[in-house]
Amino acid sequence: EGESISWHLAEVLNLDPATTKRIVFHEITKPAIQKAVQNPRTINMDLVNAQQARRVVDRLVGFELSPVLWRKIGRQGGLSAGRVQSVAVKLIVEKEREINAFTATSSFKIEASLAATDLNNRSVNFKAEGQRYTEENDAQQFLESCVGANYTVKDIQVRPGKRTPAAPFTTSTLQQEASRKLGYGVSKTMLLAQRLYESGKITYMRTDSVNLSDTAREAIKDEINKSYGAQYLKERRYKNKNESAQEAHEAIRPTYMENHTVNDPELSRLYELIWKRSIASQMSDAEFEKTTAKINISSNNEELTATGEVLKFDGFLKVYLEGNDDEEGSEEGADSRLPNLTVGQKLDFNQMTATEKFTKHSARYTEASLVKKLEELGIGRPST
Repeated sequence: EGESISWHLAEVLNLDPATTKRIVFHEITKPAIQKAVQNPRTINMDLVNAQQARRVVDRLVGFELSPVLWRKIGRQGGLSAGRVQSVAVKLIVEKEREINAFTATSSFKIEASLAATDLNNRSVNFKAEGQRYTEENDAQQFLESCVGANYTVKDIQVRPGKRTPAAPFTTSTLQQEASRKLGYGVSKTMLLAQRLYESGKITYMRTDSVNLSDTAREAIKDEINKSYGAQYLKERRYKNKNESAQEAHEAIRPTYMENHTVNDPELSRLYELIWKRSIASQMSDAEFEKTTAKINISSNNEELTATGEVLKFDGFLKVYLEGNDDEEGSEEGADSRLPNLTVGQKLDFNQMTATEKFTKHSARYTEASLVKKLEELGIGRPST
């Protein structure tokens, strides 16, 4: 769009696009503007033609289909069709049909509360799970067979693991994360981001790029070393997973990394989200140990399984943890911390239950998850 605007200005002012210079900058800072003035370029007609093609497609779809919509449904509510919005409506309708066609099935989850004595001779409770049963009678028989049983640690496996930080924000991922973490709608996020950009606090907020400039990486490196220490630094370059990304701009980041927040209360929450994501993108992996313990039941020779995760080095998690659209699912699968267990150790029994669980249909789209789906399908641009 910016390239097309420059071409239109050249046309109105009777300037030759082949010789007329244009300056481009992605942040409103003195160094960025000075660099742009020192390095002007001519108008890129390929980008101009790309915008013209999108405009034609928008009109072919919108001008042709909107009258059909009015005839079928009526003009009430200002209904219209469009290249992106019509596909979004289709996705929402398909999701609703999928939900309506869903049939829940039940199973019975076996969960035991056990206890072990730790190094300080204190009793530490933890949970272990058995197999799931599809029939209530089978689950009840299993519970009855465990009455009076002894519980012994049969096997322990400890595996190291790592978690890596997410890339810096694009327009799409900023919208998704602001929805998850701040509860902001897409329009509010973009309005606040526009104000941050216009006040020189962040880079241009309409971008599909995950790249950071060399200057930005150096600034982030200095901030990490100063605030957290060299052990938290790991310089990274990210590649865009979206093959249709044009990457005309840098990723969304603060213009000055030494500014951890802004004074405006309305803008500060979004700014801090951008700052943390930018810093975390150049930090070390989080390191943890995942422990899986197999527990033998003496009365029926069945097994329970207990899992736990211990964070060994927080790395980028010291600053930022990415949100998740499927909050219920993430809680269901969350690992708790286990006490120190040894093979052959006898465990104390507290209680055991069989709880009926039902499968759930996939969640309806939120603004964040709909934006993510559209991006996965290559539909729309940061400007739409």
